[in-house]
Amino acid sequence: MTSFETLNLIQPIQKALKALNYQTPTPIQAQAIPLVLQRKDLLGCAQTGTGKTAAFAIPILQLLDEDLKKNHQKNTIKALIVTPTRELAIQIGDSFSDYGKNLRLKHAVIFGGVNQKSQVDALQKGVDILVATPGRLLDLMHQKHLSLKHINLFVLDEADRMLDMGFINDVKKIIAVLPQHRQSLFFSATMPPVIQKLSEEILKSPVKVEVTPVSSTADTINQTVYFVDKNNKNNLLLHILKDQLLDSVLVFTRTKHGADRVVKTLAKQHIKSAAIHGNKSQNARQRALDDFKTKAIRVLVATDIAARGIDIDSLKYVINYEIPNIPETYVHRIGRSGRAGAEGIAISFCDVDEKPFLKDIEKIIGKSVPLGEDNPFPMENFVAKETGKKQDKKPQQQARKPEGNKPKTAHKGKDNDRKENSWKNKERSFSKEGNSQSNWESKRRRFRKSN
Repeated sequence: MTSFETLNLIQPIQKALKALNYQTPTPIQAQAIPLVLQRKDLLGCAQTGTGKTAAFAIPILQLLDEDLKKNHQKNTIKALIVTPTRELAIQIGDSFSDYGKNLRLKHAVIFGGVNQKSQVDALQKGVDILVATPGRLLDLMHQKHLSLKHINLFVLDEADRMLDMGFINDVKKIIAVLPQHRQSLFFSATMPPVIQKLSEEILKSPVKVEVTPVSSTADTINQTVYFVDKNNKNNLLLHILKDQLLDSVLVFTRTKHGADRVVKTLAKQHIKSAAIHGNKSQNARQRALDDFKTKAIRVLVATDIAARGIDIDSLKYVINYEIPNIPETYVHRIGRSGRAGAEGIAISFCDVDEKPFLKDIEKIIGKSVPLGEDNPFPMENFVAKETGKKQDKKPQQQARKPEGNKPKTAHKGKDNDRKENSWKNKERSFSKEGNSQSNWESKRRRFRKSN
């Protein structure tokens, strides 16, 4: 079995890893670290929670330490890591702090949504490693606060999410100003064709590392689904949270407003929680994350984009309050639990409109999600919205029938009035043709008897 001691890591890094109780590298770490140390370009396809941050951070620290001893080039940015979200940037920065605490290398983290002054001050003091989100990086570049002309290590992390968030053009602008001679590492949880094409533009003769099938879920995560009506999801959530063993729970919602509504529901039952999403200020988001990590709050309610920065090794419970309409998003969500081989429990609430989403998820992960037990709020509505619109027409037509139960003479009277008027018109025509009145009256008597 591979251990960190067999990966030819320098002593300062090994010492830091031992302090963190890192003993056995994950598959992505075991494969990627030696390749990066050989200064090869890397294409890494690994799902969330497999330890890919360490897979690039550890070898980057070692390579930069070697270069620093040879060149003694200080106060220049030599490694750039571009990542889509503020939370993920902070998490990567923390990793560099942990793994490189015994080295002389400096790093900085820059992201939008906050005042840039402290970030500019850090850059002016000189850094070796820069972790950045695309928007703030381009802003500070345009303001001449930083230069990328000395970059020899470039990492594009969470490439698929970068595209989902619309950062593709920003990424291309950044790549355009990087030195041609550099080592590039490209990491993505999923590898659709557009991501594959982007990797070909960035990498040169890369080695591909794919430790798990695309969009698979970790075997250590116990998955269950509860079929429940939408209006009973709050009740089911409160029922599940009665179990005090669920001491730290990450709940996913599809929308920002949905996350806020769940927090309000929990607050009414005196369950400490907080929401994290794009409408929250950076300080509020970071405070919520810190409170969740220290267990000052029991439940963290998050949207998908914000959750990319959540890195808690001991997190066990994830609840999908709403089923995502993109199967890969489900993989990302439940990958927050069961990290690095630990046990995880993922619970999903599925209403009738979300059943197609569940089928797509089961298709892509290659297995059925088991049905959860002990559901006091089983689904009662089995008609989806789109189907319901078509089926609602029949009840409406049937609802009109009682009006037809009024005395039939009422309707017959109206009909007879129309027929009577018709006979009067015919009478005029009959008279014009020279027929006698007696013959006409005889026809009318036969009509009345038949009705």
